[in-house]
Amino acid sequence: MKLTLPLALAATLALGSCASIVSKSRYPVAISSAPAGATFSIVNREGREVASGVAPTAVTLKSGSSYFQREKYTITFRLEGYEEKVMKLEADVNGWYFGNLVFGGAIGMLIVDPLTGAMYRISEKELQGALLPLGQGLAAPDENLLRVMSLDEVPTSLRSKMVPVQ
Repeated sequence: MKLTLPLALAATLALGSCASIVSKSRYPVAISSAPAGATFSIVNREGREVASGVAPTAVTLKSGSSYFQREKYTITFRLEGYEEKVMKLEADVNGWYFGNLVFGGAIGMLIVDPLTGAMYRISEKELQGALLPLGQGLAAPDENLLRVMSLDEVPTSLRSKMVPVQ
C-alpha cells in the first residue's frame, strides 16, 4: 500500500503526455453534399491535397500540422450545374492537452503532444456542402425574393457586389 502512491506518481510523470495517451491525432469526418454526388477536394494549410472523392464518404484527417501548429483544411465541392462551394475546417485545442498541467507532464506538454498533433482535435464529425444551382445565388432574376444566408452560402461570383449594412 505504501508503494502505490509513489508508483502512481512516478508513472504519471513518466507518461506525462496526457493528450497523446488519452486522445488521438487523426479524426474521421463524414463528407456529404446536397445534392449527393458532388466531387470534393480537401487541401491542407500547405496547399497539398490530402483527400478527394465523391460525396458521401468518410475521410480521416490529421489534427496537427507541425510542432505547435494546428491543421487547417479547405474543402471544395463541385458538381456540374451548381456553384462551387468552399468550406473551411480547422483543428482546435484538445482539452486533454491541459491534463499535462494537472499531472506535471512538462515533457508531454512541450514535446510529445505538440509533435504528435494530439494537442489538437477536429471537433467537426461531419461536413455537408450545400450546393446552389448556377444562376440562383441569391434569387432568380425574375423573382423579387429576399433570401437570408450566411457568407459561405453566397456564391463567389456575387461577393464583390455585396455592401455592408450599418
